[in-house]
Amino acid sequence: MLKRPDEHGTTTDMTQPSHLHPDRLFPAAEPARSIARELYAAVRDLPLISPHGHTDPAWFAQNGRFASPTALFLTPDHYVLRMLRSRGISYDALGIPRKDGKPVQSDGRQAWRLFAENYHLFAGTPSKTWVDHSLHAVFGITEELSGKTADTIYDAIDARLGAPDLLPRAILERFKVEVIATTEFALDPLVHHQSMAEQGLIGQVRTTYRPDDVTDPSRAAIVENLHKFGELTGEDVSNWDGLINAHRKRREYFRKHGAVATDHGVPTANTADLAAGDKQALLDKVLAGRHDANDAELFRAQMLTEMALLSVEDGMVMQIHAGSRRNTDPLLFAERGADLGADIPGPTDYVGGLKALLSRCGNEPNLKIIMFVLDETTYARELAPMAGYWPSLMIGPPWWFHDSPQGIRRYLDQVVETAGFYNLAGFNDDTRALLSIPARHDVWRREVSGFLANWVAEHRLSRSSAEEIARHLSYQAAKDAYKIR
Repeated sequence: MLKRPDEHGTTTDMTQPSHLHPDRLFPAAEPARSIARELYAAVRDLPLISPHGHTDPAWFAQNGRFASPTALFLTPDHYVLRMLRSRGISYDALGIPRKDGKPVQSDGRQAWRLFAENYHLFAGTPSKTWVDHSLHAVFGITEELSGKTADTIYDAIDARLGAPDLLPRAILERFKVEVIATTEFALDPLVHHQSMAEQGLIGQVRTTYRPDDVTDPSRAAIVENLHKFGELTGEDVSNWDGLINAHRKRREYFRKHGAVATDHGVPTANTADLAAGDKQALLDKVLAGRHDANDAELFRAQMLTEMALLSVEDGMVMQIHAGSRRNTDPLLFAERGADLGADIPGPTDYVGGLKALLSRCGNEPNLKIIMFVLDETTYARELAPMAGYWPSLMIGPPWWFHDSPQGIRRYLDQVVETAGFYNLAGFNDDTRALLSIPARHDVWRREVSGFLANWVAEHRLSRSSAEEIARHLSYQAAKDAYKIR
């Protein structure tokens, strides 16, 4: 039976061996398995670079205790929430707040029990891999989560949450998180990053400029947001040049709080290069609230090109996350808001989409664009050939639904032969769940080791080259791609 750690966090008295095999995810056959073990040993303990994600900056600014195991593992993780909802489990019962203020489950233990009783639903999913890794690596828990172990595991976690080594900053140090980036919208006051700047934490923790709240006219509050943007920056955003200068000022402010990158969550990768008069006419229509879906798409397309031109000026790395059909459940969105599991992948055209942008500034040496996609069919057909030619383009890691063992395997198999290893941006975890960061990086490092091990076994790559590439993809690639110094 699982026993709780003592006040010092000692867990050596647990009687059950871990259900996590040390060779998990490695090739099944020899000699590749042994080679994978060796490659993984060379990268396992490298520092973590987390250049894109959605962890709460308040965690690091305030460095307070997590309220409960539920707050740590369940409520911030839409990967987990969506699976439970798919089986008819109510978000009320899981404690997810409602916009109307109606009561939801407030007892974290009850929500945890519901999660544990349904943990079998996660078999075969990366979520189970991440949770299992976190329970074992962070808390020394060797038994698998289930209805039978729910309370014991809850108590074991809860007993440790107030310990100094379980506070957010200590977790960063424990897992050697060298850099972690949060993501904030253009109108965000960055109060937590201001606090971290005063504490000398900017550098390890950074922000990222995500202007979607003022570049996406499909948002209900776009007119109000643009007016706020003008007030915040002191620019006349009714004029196109004033709007762009507002972005220029805001990007500078974000850079003062560690930002090295911008991020753009767009349904398509479409870009445009309109004449000055056409840009102004489009802005006029948006500010008047007379725009339709086609206008919104054109505005987003033009703004992507404008953001690329600003990146040429200031050197910020541009991330394009294209292909998510967001908030596909209008009832969930109306009840609780965004980012709760109802976003679905859609087809994406990067070749046609980026044509206008690349024609305008794709050859600028100061431009770096990292392409993310949820449409896996584009990997070999579009992204790999594009990154294999354009010096301004890199391929982001497998994202969201494809941040998984099989997703990583498909990704590497489809992009490497055309783009090479050094046009890949390494790995980022893109998570809202803090403890999944080391877990996700561990999966990436295991899969990279396994992929390279098979190539060594097939005599396609030398052992020394494989280790060099494994180290690069596990650590240095992300630093290089995001210009982190």
